[in-house]
Amino acid sequence: MFIMTSTNFTIFHPGVFVLLGIPGLEVYHIWLSIPLCLMYITAVLGNSMLIAVIITERNLHEPMYFFLSMLGITDILLSTTTVPKALAIFWHHAHDITFDACVTQVFFVHTMFVESAILLAMAFDRFVAICAPLRYTTVLTWPVVGRIAVAIVTRSFCIIFPVIFLLKRLPFCQTNIIPHSYCEHIGVARLACADITVNIWYGFSVPIVMVILDVILISVSYSLILRAVFRLPSQDARHKALSTCGSHLCVILMFYVPSFFTLLTHRFGHNIPRHVHILLANLYVVVPPMLNPIVYGVKTKQIRESVIHWFFDIKTWFCASSLG
Repeated sequence: MFIMTSTNFTIFHPGVFVLLGIPGLEVYHIWLSIPLCLMYITAVLGNSMLIAVIITERNLHEPMYFFLSMLGITDILLSTTTVPKALAIFWHHAHDITFDACVTQVFFVHTMFVESAILLAMAFDRFVAICAPLRYTTVLTWPVVGRIAVAIVTRSFCIIFPVIFLLKRLPFCQTNIIPHSYCEHIGVARLACADITVNIWYGFSVPIVMVILDVILISVSYSLILRAVFRLPSQDARHKALSTCGSHLCVILMFYVPSFFTLLTHRFGHNIPRHVHILLANLYVVVPPMLNPIVYGVKTKQIRESVIHWFFDIKTWFCASSLG
């Protein structure tokens, strides 16, 4: 136990928290862990493969695919920060997590801000590519792309860091049991023996405001894109332009719909059973990361062809090595 002493009282900060997993469904932990593990493996392998293909294939060295690789890295971080610990709870009853590890989980769970900013950057990329194709290479130069990437990381850090500060300032002198499979901001804050009004309002209002702002900007981008597409003279040209945005739109929906649903049910869904909240929270950190590379692999011709070419090269190298 960490102890903080003042002139009037002594406050204990727990050295560890205890994660219960999914309360009420303990007897199903093993069965729930099977699809969770398979989805996690698929997410890590799929995103790793996507990043490797983008790095190795020169025809994918474009801003759009650079942002896509950033999205893949973020997805791997999000799922890896949470799912292995949940599986350890389900398989080995490893419920304990140190305070620092818990705060680290909270930090990386909030990488949703990074993903939202990346999706906004990808929408801007499609806007320039379709609405001003002749200026694409002069507008989205690599120095500009680099500055956008730095802005994405900086904005996200500036939003997430206050959450860590707000948690570390709280005294924890009551229970150290968290009825969840991973640490999240409000769930940890509710264990404090102090006023957490600031935590609640910051934890709810800032995500909503920032995500809504990103959604508005993405909507404006795609409104302009659709207006430009429907002004194209031929149906083939319109179909080709829309096909380049199809995978991005799918990923946007897969990210924002569960994101808003999770935020709103967590804040207002008091009648929803707790185990449903926790199940949704576990699916949120693994399902979009699992589906993103699949969507891009299926819907994007360049990536699909590059993956096939990449596997063919690996097969050729393996066969040559076996014969050698």
